Amino acid sequence: MMDYEEVTSFLGIWGSFQKLIYVLLSLSSIPNGYVGMAMVFLADIPPHHCRVPFLNSSYGGLGYNLSIPTEVLKGETILSRCRRHSEQEDSDAAYGNDTEGCLDGWLFSKKQYVSTIVTEWDLVCDDAWKAPFSVTVFFFGVLTGSFISGIISDRYGRKIIFFATMAVQTIFSVIQAASTSWEMFSVLYFIVGMGQIANYCSAFVLGCELLNKTCRISFSTVGVSLSYAFGYVCLPFFAYFIRDWRTLLLVLSAPGLLYIPLWWYIPESPRWLLSQGRVEEAEAIIRAAAKMNGITPPDVIFKRDDTAKLMDGDGDQKVYSWTDLIKTSNIRNTTLVSIVIWITVGLTYYGLSLNTPNMEGDPYLNCLIFASSEVVAYCLIWFAARYAPRRLTLPLCLITCGVLLLIIKLVPEELNAVTVTLAIIGKTLTTGAYGFLYFYGTELFPTVVRNMGLGVTSMGSRIGSTVSPYVAYIGTYNKVLPYVLMGIISIVTGILSITLPETKDEELPEFIHQAKPLEWSCRKKKPVKNQKIYEKVHVGTSLEKSHV
Repeated sequence: MMDYEEVTSFLGIWGSFQKLIYVLLSLSSIPNGYVGMAMVFLADIPPHHCRVPFLNSSYGGLGYNLSIPTEVLKGETILSRCRRHSEQEDSDAAYGNDTEGCLDGWLFSKKQYVSTIVTEWDLVCDDAWKAPFSVTVFFFGVLTGSFISGIISDRYGRKIIFFATMAVQTIFSVIQAASTSWEMFSVLYFIVGMGQIANYCSAFVLGCELLNKTCRISFSTVGVSLSYAFGYVCLPFFAYFIRDWRTLLLVLSAPGLLYIPLWWYIPESPRWLLSQGRVEEAEAIIRAAAKMNGITPPDVIFKRDDTAKLMDGDGDQKVYSWTDLIKTSNIRNTTLVSIVIWITVGLTYYGLSLNTPNMEGDPYLNCLIFASSEVVAYCLIWFAARYAPRRLTLPLCLITCGVLLLIIKLVPEELNAVTVTLAIIGKTLTTGAYGFLYFYGTELFPTVVRNMGLGVTSMGSRIGSTVSPYVAYIGTYNKVLPYVLMGIISIVTGILSITLPETKDEELPEFIHQAKPLEWSCRKKKPVKNQKIYEKVHVGTSLEKSHV
């Protein structure tokens, strides 16, 4: 009998149907590029100091120089942000040397922002932890969504989950813009995080299952990635012209409404329909695709007696669980090392991205440059995946990124351009490592647990991302320390990644006992080229749930 790729090969490789699906599903990733990163501007902390009664309510002023003590922040002397001199009732002097908290609230500079959630709910001083925690809540939502998205997509279908989660992301973002408290904002942000990753995963899986294996690799490594990067690039432009956080959030949410008409252009996955025994519906979609491509389909596409075997394989199959990822020493070591690498990459990627406001210079320009660097990263990683050894690419990205971030410690404060340049190159390298890990993971794990292996290890990046807001928050007090922390862990993890086995041009492991051991030396092995084996295990299909 034939497999699905052979049965549907009459559709061709790059017809009108494939082009339409490729473009529409890639474009659906654009909002994902700015939903999480929007907090760079939504939760930025403007300059502020205590409000003092009877003084001018505008920010600054000579009176405040007498009523508020000074402090040194990042080498600059400023008015204290959390303390003021106590009023003297039994002295000729209006204020004494004793200090007290900001009993009457704060005044925030309007020079850069009309409002942020920090100015809205006074998230400074004792409540300063709430702003980064809002981002952590979002990533907890992403972690939850990545855990359940594959389950609900397998149960109810790719298409309905794709559009349902797009609606969740859009609707709750709109409601979030009307939040009346920080608590309400954070709860809604958790739901938005769940919708964001579930939408991304559903689009990713749907595209991989609708496209043939020739288009699938390009779609998974270039199509959705570059669309995500384009959405990230759009963020600083929106934020530059819209300085009020509520209006900005509404504008960023609006594009989700543009995807409603896609319901009539994006079909359900025929693979999933076949797995559910809905053969007639699957055939109808394939015939419609053939018509769009100007091809006459065969009279019978899927033979009824072969349908179950076509999707599930021959005979009885063992059911594998997550415990199989620690069953033998080889696969257990690969799993644990991969999780550590994912945690580091997730922390460094989001730590550098969220640290943009703490960098010297224009935050909008810095964000734009950081976002643009992702385009370069994805192009470089596509080239590396084709030509460079795996054991060279990943360690080189991580170790070089770590070294560059540590060098920032040695850069004089007046050479801000050098600091920004080093951070941008580091961001490019860690973005490349992020994308490369998905590809590398498909070759490290055996076919029987490949989806689970990618799912479990990639969830490590969600753990790292939940910590990243606080790493970036440290930068409000010491702009160099976040780079030092991320640099050290990147170097250590890069050295650890050298132990992962080489997989380029080698046969992919099929079963648990074929998992490769960690390599503690740099000896070279003779590669085994076998494209038929590579195609047989459906590398593209293995990528389908790589974001779960």
